Amino acid sequence: MVKGMGHGGGAMGWRGGQRRWSNLLQFKESFVINKSASSDPSAYPKVASWTLEGNNSDCCSWDGVECDEVTGHVIGLDLNSSCLYGSINSNSSLFHLVHLQRLNLADNHFNFSQIPSTVSNLSKLTYLDLSYSEFSSQIPLQVSQLSQLSSLNLSINNNLELKKPSLRSLVENLTHLEKLDLSWVNINSLVPNILANLSSLKFLRLRHCGLYGEFPMGIFKLPNLQVLDVKHNKGLTGYLPDFQQSSPLEEMLLANTSFSGKLPTSMGNLGSLTKIAMRNCNFSGSIPSSFGNLIQLSFLDLAINNLTGPIPFELANLTQLTHLYLYYNLVSGQIPFGLTNLTQLTVLNLAGNNLAGQIPSSIIKLKNLEVLDLSVL
Repeated sequence: MVKGMGHGGGAMGWRGGQRRWSNLLQFKESFVINKSASSDPSAYPKVASWTLEGNNSDCCSWDGVECDEVTGHVIGLDLNSSCLYGSINSNSSLFHLVHLQRLNLADNHFNFSQIPSTVSNLSKLTYLDLSYSEFSSQIPLQVSQLSQLSSLNLSINNNLELKKPSLRSLVENLTHLEKLDLSWVNINSLVPNILANLSSLKFLRLRHCGLYGEFPMGIFKLPNLQVLDVKHNKGLTGYLPDFQQSSPLEEMLLANTSFSGKLPTSMGNLGSLTKIAMRNCNFSGSIPSSFGNLIQLSFLDLAINNLTGPIPFELANLTQLTHLYLYYNLVSGQIPFGLTNLTQLTVLNLAGNNLAGQIPSSIIKLKNLEVLDLSVL
């Protein structure tokens, strides 16, 4: 069956195809093309190919449009970085494309319009990306009705807020979520415990959201979580749990929060970790020697805390490490000679500690090292 004709062929199929290209063309015509509406240097107006001229009348062949091979329904629309400028309202023909499963409008400029409530018409959506697109005002409750969503990204819309509905109300029906990114959305609330029930969640990014109160410890224990990013929420408090070896966590990004307590020895069980960012928190106690088990680690930032004791010589095992930041702590003792094994290091910053003894001369010979700071207070 030819894509774009729909079931039955003939006049019925043609009318179905006509509705599809008509909705797409109306959507295209509601915007102007402005190169500055997208920040990606490789951005280009995908909708420029949307025309009925020549042999281009099959909308399923248009740039950014994906159709079902059997029914011809439009099931995917990828207009990421397409230089679109203008507002989207509830009457937009976009919301007539009720078979859409994937919608990506990231990196455009929607003129500070609100996300329309009629987004709920797109009930088959599994993927929705409206990031970095200058939406504003309250995220409508109707987003929470998109119960098939596995990926929701509304990040980097600096004028977007989530208050009524709340974060809890938004996610309580989205039980299939694997990726949630609301970074830079103005949430200003506690982190709801219900997030710890999203057992499919792999990526959780809530950076710079005005979150406060104690972070639910159960989120760390989500069985599929790979990336946890709650950086830049200074009102957010919490403690690290005991970690199991089965955890798939790859990135733990807690910088510029108020997490406190000791770094648990069980962090050494997190063998998939590649990135730890805990700068400017309130952690205390010593750096566990079990960190030497984290052989996949490429980025370790524990700067500006209250950590004491020596730098564990086991860190010499971290041969993939490119960035090591321990500055402005209360770390004491000697700089371990084993750090000279870290041949991938580009940044080593141990400034503002209570270190003593000889500086291993071979540190300055590390061939990839670009920044070395061992200065005292």
